[in-house]
Amino acid sequence: MHELSLADGILRVLEQTRARDPFERITQLRLEVGALAGVEIEALRFALDSIAVGTLLAGASIEIDQPPGDAWCPPCGQSVAITSRLDACPLCGGYQLQPTGGTELRVVDMQVV
Repeated sequence: MHELSLADGILRVLEQTRARDPFERITQLRLEVGALAGVEIEALRFALDSIAVGTLLAGASIEIDQPPGDAWCPPCGQSVAITSRLDACPLCGGYQLQPTGGTELRVVDMQVV
């Protein structure tokens, strides 16, 4: 379950943010996890809830947005929507797709006290 490692990394980023700009704790956290990021959303949510106890994330509301996958198809010269890195181009059926969106995992914003 690599989501636990990801949750730990997110917590470290939040702690580094607090070291630069002091605050007591986070009340709301919004993440963006792209559809092509290879992350199981519910497993990440469970991992974040599990490691939050006793940290600046304890009791925080966590929202996870999942933007869709996009890719560029060189044979078509078009940007297309995809749901998996294994998808064929919906226009030409080719498999030379290059993901251009939906691969991110990032902290979008947070509310703190």
